[in-house]
Amino acid sequence: MERIVCDSKELPGRAAARIALELTKALDERGRASLALAGGTTPKATYEALAGLPLDWSKVDVFFGDERCVPADHEDSNYRMAKAALFDRITIPSERIHRMQGELADHDAAARAYEKELPDQLDVVVLGIGEDAHTASLFPGAAALSENVRLVLPVVGPKPPPQRLSLTPPALRSARKCIVLSSGAGKAEPTRRALQDPIDIVSAPIQLAREGVWFLDAAAASKL
Repeated sequence: MERIVCDSKELPGRAAARIALELTKALDERGRASLALAGGTTPKATYEALAGLPLDWSKVDVFFGDERCVPADHEDSNYRMAKAALFDRITIPSERIHRMQGELADHDAAARAYEKELPDQLDVVVLGIGEDAHTASLFPGAAALSENVRLVLPVVGPKPPPQRLSLTPPALRSARKCIVLSSGAGKAEPTRRALQDPIDIVSAPIQLAREGVWFLDAAAASKL
C-alpha cells in the first residue's frame, strides 16, 4: 500500500504523473502497456493532466473499468468523458481504445466480448471510490463480488442508469498496479473503511485495491 496525500488542486497532476510512470515502466519492460480508466470527476481532471505528459500512446491499449449501458455519446457514458478529457487531446490509434459496448441489448454478450479483448494482466487500473465504498461498478452486496473466473460482468447499480458492465474482482486483483483517486470530505469515511477496517469486499468493494497506490486530498484523508 502506498498513500500520497496532497492538495486537491495538485492531486490530478500528481496522479497523472504516476500513471505515466507506471505505463512507461511497462513499455520499457514489455514493449506495450495497458491502462483501464475510471469514470468520475477526479479521474476526468487526472486524464486532462495525463494528456499533457509525454507518452508513446501508440503502444498503450486503453480499457475501461466499468461503463453504463448507454450509447457512446450519452452524457452518462464513461467513454464520452474519457474521449473529451484524454483521447481527443492525444495521438492514439483508434484500435488501441477498447470501448465497452454497453449499448448492446445483450449485456452478457457485451461483457463476454470485452473479456476477450482484455490482456492477461492490466498494467494500470485507475479507480475511484464511492461514498458507499464501491469501486468501478462493484457495489456493496453485489453478486459480482463473489465472481472468481470471469473478468467482466453485467451488473445493476443503485443509481441511474442502473444497468452497467464492470470489471470483476479477478481482473482487479490481477492488475499490476491499481491507482485509487479519492478527494473530498464525502470520501473520508469510505477511505478509512477501505484502508483500516478488516477486509470485507462485500461491504467495501474498494478494499480490492487496498494494496494499490492511493492519491488522497486532505479532506479524504481526514479520518485516517
